[in-house]
Amino acid sequence: MDKLTHFSDTGRARMVDVMDKPGTARVAIASGILRMQPETLSRIQAGRIAKGDVLTVADVGAVMAAKHTADIIPMCHTLALTGVEVVFSDVVEQDANGCVGIKVVTTTRCVGQTGVEMEALCAASVALLTIYDMCKAIDRGMRIECIQLEEKRGGKSGLWLRGDPGHREQLGQRGKDSA
Repeated sequence: MDKLTHFSDTGRARMVDVMDKPGTARVAIASGILRMQPETLSRIQAGRIAKGDVLTVADVGAVMAAKHTADIIPMCHTLALTGVEVVFSDVVEQDANGCVGIKVVTTTRCVGQTGVEMEALCAASVALLTIYDMCKAIDRGMRIECIQLEEKRGGKSGLWLRGDPGHREQLGQRGKDSA
C-alpha cells in the first residue's frame, strides 16, 4: 500500500500541499441510514414531530456540514463547493429488530485540486444526526448505519464506485492523489 500522504517523513500529521495539482471537476456521493421504530417514520412522514419539518431541517444541516467540513476534519482542505444535493428516501423493509428507516444520499461537487469525499460524508452524517436530534424525544433507540462513500469522480485517480470489483486496485494506485 502507498504511504499515507497526511503524515510527514518524520510521522507528524500535516495538511497535504495540493498547490501543484491541476484543478479538475470533482464529485462525491455518500449515503447512510438512520434506523427507527415504524411509528417514528410515520410521524416524520405525517409532519407530526414537535420540532418541525424534520427532512427540511436535515437538508439544511447537510448543506451546512458540507460547507464547514474543513472546520471539523483537521487535515481537510477548505473547498469552494459548486453544489450540494441531499436526497432522502424511506426504508420500509424492517430489519431484524423491526426497525425501518430513512436513507440519505448526498452529492457534493467542486472544481478543485482535491476531492470532495469528506464533504459528502459529513453532509450525510449531519443529515442523519439532525433527524436523530429532532426525533430523539420519541425514539432514543434510533441508530445510524452504513455511512459510506458510494462514488467519487475526478482528479488523477478518476472514477471509484462502491461495489466495483476493480476498486481494490484503484485504492492501491492512489498514492499522492489521495489528498
